[in-house]
Amino acid sequence: MQLETYQTDGFFDEMFHANGAPRGPVQALASRLAALSDGELVQRQKAADLTLLNMGITFAVYGHEAGTEKVWPFDIVPRVVEAHEWIRIERGLKQRITALNLFLDDVYNDGKIIKDKVVPEELILSAPCFLSECKGLKPPGGVWCHVTGTDLVRHGDGEFYVLEDNLRCPSGVSYVIENREVMKRTFPHLFGGLRIQPVEDYPERLLETLLHVAPPTSGTPCVVVLTPGIYNSAYFEHSFLAQQMGVELVEGSDLVVSNGFVWMRTTRGLKRVDVIYRRIDDTFLDPLHFNPDSMLGVPGLIDVYRQGRVTLANAPGTGVSDDKAVYAYVPKIIQYYLKQDPILPNVPTYVCWEPEQREYVLSHLAELVVKPTNESGGYGIMIGPRASAQELTMYARQIKMNPRNYIAQPVLALSRVPTIVEDHLEGRHVDLRPYILYGKDVFVLPGGLTRVALKKGSLIVNSSQGGGSKDTWVLTDDAAVDLPQDTTAEGQTSQSQTQSQTQSQTQSQVKEAVEMA
Repeated sequence: MQLETYQTDGFFDEMFHANGAPRGPVQALASRLAALSDGELVQRQKAADLTLLNMGITFAVYGHEAGTEKVWPFDIVPRVVEAHEWIRIERGLKQRITALNLFLDDVYNDGKIIKDKVVPEELILSAPCFLSECKGLKPPGGVWCHVTGTDLVRHGDGEFYVLEDNLRCPSGVSYVIENREVMKRTFPHLFGGLRIQPVEDYPERLLETLLHVAPPTSGTPCVVVLTPGIYNSAYFEHSFLAQQMGVELVEGSDLVVSNGFVWMRTTRGLKRVDVIYRRIDDTFLDPLHFNPDSMLGVPGLIDVYRQGRVTLANAPGTGVSDDKAVYAYVPKIIQYYLKQDPILPNVPTYVCWEPEQREYVLSHLAELVVKPTNESGGYGIMIGPRASAQELTMYARQIKMNPRNYIAQPVLALSRVPTIVEDHLEGRHVDLRPYILYGKDVFVLPGGLTRVALKKGSLIVNSSQGGGSKDTWVLTDDAAVDLPQDTTAEGQTSQSQTQSQTQSQTQSQVKEAVEMA
């Protein structure tokens, strides 16, 4: 296969330098791709697509013309993350989720961070996902966010930035596992000689996390996965995780509250439930406390939860940390609770509810990305440089009418990776969603879900918006030849200082670019 014609087009390419030379440990992968005969890569891609179809790996797009179910879009060329890069990502994610968990416990109880005026009270109380019904809650073990999916992007400077946090019902981890399985079936020799960290043990890790946070009970706690049903876009994942963990997949109608506990209806009668890994939104959990019209939840569930007789993972109310306006304050949140500087920086963010920042956004709309603070799936985003005059006018009006609902960020030059386009490789933009489990300790799944914008030039990677995915390979230490040679304690300190300086310089450069826009 010819790789000489591959172009980086001025973007940071994760496999090739600008001169076309492969990067570090990726050389072995590039060599294997180059050695493929004409048409072989396309044939293996077709085999992967057929495997996905036969395995029933699907997702749903609401309102799609072709029907409810679509085969998961997958590109067979893997994405590689070097070991030293992953070590920093892992440390940064553990730091971030620890701080956010403390934040959630604080805002629903003592509210010290609000009293100390680190985060404005109005910002918290006006967040649509802040649930006053959750005030005073004390989840088992003090854990609010048992499962988190944090979205990262890599800028043209080569650094990873946190794009957003997902602490409610983050989806996609089943595709991480299935992507790896499909790769092993259709392209096994591509792995040869590379030491890649496994992802297959995630369901086991998830079950361990859920069992650890169970309320006191005699015997083994009963864990269930609560799904809205077959028409939910992530239903494949719900059923997959339940099957892999060996627990029951239930809907709200399968559960009942009686005598102060939650019970599951079975063919042998009622069985007590101790942990509910819920995959439905907060307001549908309990019609007695939230949406009275909900047919998906369990009446009385929150009362049992308040009494500590059942664990909900994630805890209700965690969505306040998903709010993109609250996201802008996470660096301050980390400093407040942990007395540390963030390891992974945020993308510079303008919060439109603050007058000075709003005026800047309105006068620079054509250069910025504008996002609603509580949308997901890539919906509602306006990319200024690609927007029409009509769109710019409409968003300016919407921001003025409801400034709390919008943030703005610079347009980042997202990194690209080689992706199959017809019969050759072209660069496509990607992001990365690692998954973090918080139980006895914090575990970060090596790699996570790489989402790729399959449309040329597109920055929207969501599957609902035409994006696809790739297998993400995190190399082990001995596979990463670019690691620093000095492994002494003094050398590690020096490396840490260098990374800190680089991160500070990178943030300054990005902010400067925004200010010059």
